[in-house]
Amino acid sequence: MSGSAATGTGRLEQGLGARTRRIVYGEPGPAAVRGELEATSTVDLAHVVMLRENGLLPGPAAAALLDRIRRLRADGFAELTGRQAPRGLYLMYEGHLVEELGPDVGGKVHTARSRNDIKATVTAMRLRAELTDLLGELLRLQAGLLSRARRHDDAVMPVYTHFQPAMPIGYGYYLAGIATALDRDLDALRHTLGALDRCPLGAGAVAGTDLPIDPARTAGLLGFGGPTLHATDAVAARDTLLRALGTVASAAVTLSRLATDLQLWSTQEFGFVEFPERLVGGSSAMPQKRNAFLLEHVKAKAAWAMGAWTASAAAAKSTPFTNSIEVGTEAVAVAWPALAAVRDSVLLCQVLVSGARPVPARMEQRAREGFTTATTIANRLVGEGVPFRTAHHVVGRAVRDALAAGERELTKIETPEGVTDLDGGLPSPAEAAAALNRGGGPGETAAVVTALRDRLAGHGDWITAHREGLREAARRLDAAVEAVVARYGTGDAR
Repeated sequence: MSGSAATGTGRLEQGLGARTRRIVYGEPGPAAVRGELEATSTVDLAHVVMLRENGLLPGPAAAALLDRIRRLRADGFAELTGRQAPRGLYLMYEGHLVEELGPDVGGKVHTARSRNDIKATVTAMRLRAELTDLLGELLRLQAGLLSRARRHDDAVMPVYTHFQPAMPIGYGYYLAGIATALDRDLDALRHTLGALDRCPLGAGAVAGTDLPIDPARTAGLLGFGGPTLHATDAVAARDTLLRALGTVASAAVTLSRLATDLQLWSTQEFGFVEFPERLVGGSSAMPQKRNAFLLEHVKAKAAWAMGAWTASAAAAKSTPFTNSIEVGTEAVAVAWPALAAVRDSVLLCQVLVSGARPVPARMEQRAREGFTTATTIANRLVGEGVPFRTAHHVVGRAVRDALAAGERELTKIETPEGVTDLDGGLPSPAEAAAALNRGGGPGETAAVVTALRDRLAGHGDWITAHREGLREAARRLDAAVEAVVARYGTGDAR
């Protein structure tokens, strides 16, 4: 192929300079070439099958294209690695097909489409794969949280407000709270994956095509539920990507808060939680150190998703609602490292949650010393007919007196006139926690865990069906490709 044919467009005879080309298209290595062209060539297989079925491509030409694409995929596009790509990998790859098969065959692969709808489709497929994988890992983390929540419900500890001990709860109850928050993110991820069920292929450059294509056929072969509703929207919008980044940022923020609590509780000052040696690190200078440093990675990785959402939204803001580099390329590029960072955070949390060992004696000691039963005692006075504000004052004064006497827990109060006995006496932290069985309190931990486990099972069934649908689409595509190749042969179609 001549230099002008390789770089020109018909109207333009010269391409970008070398430095500018590196800025725009990069210098992809073998892994990057394989990753991008694997997705692009999957789209091509479905598109060529559809063109053949709709009479837009002769059978021998379709068979030759499909066979050549399959051979490129089989060796990981090794023969294209290092090849000059003056207008990006896609056009380099298409140029190779033209060189190998001639313009009458290779030149027809791009019939009734554009790089715009190809890029939108590849982005949707990649995002679908990334979110499906992330959803699966979040489900594993959720299972771990609920398992530990049930196991450690009787490890009574203080829950804190404003960094001061407030009321008694179980460590399992705390973990169930994290699981409750993540359940909403699981719902949101499923919704986002549902929004990816429309295939952009067929939208063309920006307004569809007048050629008799069948976008529903390519959508089905690529694992989508149907074709796009609106061509301009298909190539202009990446709001589903923003929604995905917002959802994973939400999950990552929740995990960062979990990590903050676990790191604080694993300090010697608290001593609520211990980690095995496989989950801690030492110091290069201080031999006594035992650092739960993995939690700091979890806390920091939330910033990747938050920053990516901000960068992506800023890149798209105020752009025309049509195909644009800002939206289709720059706004998308920041998403992939962010999704990878959140996935790593989830994987770290899986081992940290399963490896964390609560120290029940220390937890209960601090629950007692923090006077966490005070509210329960006040409520028992209310049950004896004492106005709550009066009960609040009585118990607060008892705490003050206990501290003045050097006592470390509340063992007695002066009951108001007319109250001869508290119902059951002064409760222990465990008894007080168990009594908090209204409004979603720790006395309802078992019910919370049961409800979340049922929802987890539903999420699991959904992702199993989703993955099977994608596998079935891949099988249909393989069968359709094989049918064309088998029928029309793999000889010279030029």
